[in-house]
Amino acid sequence: MENKNKYVQPIVSFQVITDTHVREQADHIHNRHLEKALEDIATYSHGSSGIMHVGDVTDRGLQQEYQELQRILEAQGDSLPSILYTVGNHDIGAMVWGDPPLNLTTMTGQEVGEVLGHSTDMGQVEAEDIEKPKESITIDALWQKRLNDFTAITGMNGSYHDHWINGYHYIFLGTEQPHPKDCDMSAEQLQWLEAKLSEQAAADQPIFVFLHQPLMDTVAGSMKEQGWYGVNQDAALKDVLSRYPQAILFSGHTHWQLQAQRTMYEGGEQMPTMFNASSVAYLWTDEDEHLDGSESLHVDVYHDRVVVKGRDHVTGSWIEGAKYTVHYPVKVKGSN
Repeated sequence: MENKNKYVQPIVSFQVITDTHVREQADHIHNRHLEKALEDIATYSHGSSGIMHVGDVTDRGLQQEYQELQRILEAQGDSLPSILYTVGNHDIGAMVWGDPPLNLTTMTGQEVGEVLGHSTDMGQVEAEDIEKPKESITIDALWQKRLNDFTAITGMNGSYHDHWINGYHYIFLGTEQPHPKDCDMSAEQLQWLEAKLSEQAAADQPIFVFLHQPLMDTVAGSMKEQGWYGVNQDAALKDVLSRYPQAILFSGHTHWQLQAQRTMYEGGEQMPTMFNASSVAYLWTDEDEHLDGSESLHVDVYHDRVVVKGRDHVTGSWIEGAKYTVHYPVKVKGSN
């Protein structure tokens, strides 16, 4: 007799959080929202394969913010599953967060050097390069410092990396340029993605992909007129993903609340299913308005389906109407 339990109990579960925007002030609302979210997740994540963070871990990519992140995580002790991280534009973007913020990509090399030569954003890099003229301190130096800080604290291996956990493949993508808002992926990363997606690929086996910025005209906030899509290689990435409709792509960046339209993008047989993972720090609405709140996704993987549910961390409850099912196996191009 067939084992009916495999249809009732999930094989694996994991959580998806994004846009925590940790600040250096311990009592900042973003930090308090993250503390509450992690406390809430700890109540229902026993046996989880991990918490998958979809980027904008910090608000400004500063060392003080990563120190706050460590404090928050250490306060949870052993109550949480391990966390894997996606790099976000706020973590590595070429911005100096003064008043007003400065977009370094719009400035000349000399202007960049002058700004960074006086900026605490450079931290240790500034001290090491103290003998160099200010104009020699570059955007590349800031990018390397912020990427190094990100990898040192999170333990991730660069902008893109993958992991096999409990028999399922988790693939993390990310920018390779310090664009203040968008994701810029190399041809090498796209080739790497194609190779990783093909590993043990099967129509009945979901592949989980994480990228901070959504693809254009897919999930909430990513419509062309909304302006919060953000992959420079949008068409090329869609081309790769189109060959693996069994994949599920989770993105952040937009902060769109889970009760908005298009939390789930149904790719059908042409593209992977995609989900907007909302935000832990604060939310955004279809009316293009800021909203106080803190949300994330919980994922249960069954023998024949993947179920994704939205969680409100302020109330500690499941979000009504934010429950989605992706059925397997899927129809894969070229298969009979």
